[in-house]
Amino acid sequence: MKQSEKEVIVNEVRQLMDRSAIVVATHYRGLTVTQMGVLRKQMHDNGCQYRVVKNTLAKRAAAGTAFENLSGLLSGPTGLAFSTDPVAPAKVLAGFVKENPTLEIRGAVMNGRVLDDQNVAKLATMPSREVMLARLLGTLNGPIQNFVGVLAAVPAGLVRVLDQIRKSKETAAQA
Repeated sequence: MKQSEKEVIVNEVRQLMDRSAIVVATHYRGLTVTQMGVLRKQMHDNGCQYRVVKNTLAKRAAAGTAFENLSGLLSGPTGLAFSTDPVAPAKVLAGFVKENPTLEIRGAVMNGRVLDDQNVAKLATMPSREVMLARLLGTLNGPIQNFVGVLAAVPAGLVRVLDQIRKSKETAAQA
């Protein structure tokens, strides 16, 4: 491979890293071309990218970035998953590993921290960002809804009391 081709690959990988919140390193030995195609499609469908990169080029691309710690995970045939959503690649890879156990999740780097394969598996069980935001919103909205309910109960109670007084006066007037 020519030096200019290597520089292009390093720049492409560095751009992917700059746009990513997480990079997951995998060991793909034993996967067929068809299986790799399926994995890439699943990654793409979930907003992730999967790229096979030579370890030396990946180390060069990671140098000076938040993913510099990735070099410890780079050995053997390495595939890298990139995503802006920290949970998405972990979920896709965990699901893919269940069907294709030859793929091995080596670890990940997120926010400058190295995550081992167990932590990536835990990350895969987390709900998505949208679900977590909805839960937070529900939690924050609950006390406000209760407060509004209490405030609305006072006038509603007054209306019921006045209605009962009206009904009792009507029955007294009819008698």
